[in-house]
Amino acid sequence: MTATLIVLGSANTDFTVLVERHPQPGETLMGGDLVTATGGKGANQALAAARSGALPVFLGAVGPDANGRAMLDTLGAGGVDVSSTLTLEDAPTGVALITVSRDGENTIVVAPGANGHLSVDAILPTVRELAGPRTVLLAQLEIPLEVVVAAADAVERAGGRVVLNLSPSREIPEALLALCDPLVVNESEAHDLAGLAVDSVDEASAAASALLERCRSVVITLGGDGAVHASPSGSGHVPAPRVTVVDTTGAGDAFVGAVCAELAEGADLDAAVERGVAAGAAAVQWLGAQPPRD
Repeated sequence: MTATLIVLGSANTDFTVLVERHPQPGETLMGGDLVTATGGKGANQALAAARSGALPVFLGAVGPDANGRAMLDTLGAGGVDVSSTLTLEDAPTGVALITVSRDGENTIVVAPGANGHLSVDAILPTVRELAGPRTVLLAQLEIPLEVVVAAADAVERAGGRVVLNLSPSREIPEALLALCDPLVVNESEAHDLAGLAVDSVDEASAAASALLERCRSVVITLGGDGAVHASPSGSGHVPAPRVTVVDTTGAGDAFVGAVCAELAEGADLDAAVERGVAAGAAAVQWLGAQPPRD
């Protein structure tokens, strides 16, 4: 059986605390109440895709602990297929430690746990079984790079489409970059990869055009300025609506999940980015990386 959308990525338990401002090195601050929730870029994007109407299959790993069971329950209740999600006996579920300041900006430290123990041998047979010509693979980089490379190659061989959210930013093989359709990056990630300033819409458009020489299509997210995109068929800028920002955690994941839901339905890149910008704008209006259930 093939899948129209495979999300390959991380699953974490998020521990979030609100602070007036972020502490300086060596400084201790008193914060608000601790909020515990499910998160991780892969899980966040899978849920966002499901909320946008897709039926994503989540490929990732959790530990044999209460956090892992809560993750699987949350994803399943949110419309994500977790039948292929691994439970690893020798590693705990990943954890993210998050502080959110009053202006909505966040800092995040991740202890990867089971995410870091994913292997090619464990994932590749499932990818090969699920991948077909209409499959979209969405991956990020909170799991081992070799797993992403192997899965992308398998989906390419099956005639499917590879979407890579290059986050956290790191060096990746040019062969993987060449498969990206699109590559999704924010301003700092685009700067790291293209070596160009990305401080305005015009600069982001120039960076996207430069990156298009190395991959099949490109999307650069610009926070409150929306996103720009470029492909061989054209380029454009989708502005973001003005909203009250509560917490920026997970806004990028909401964007990417919605984009891939549209691509899995056969939409063109411009329409997919419009849907993604709307989802990202909605995401900053709640606290936490994943939306409250309706």
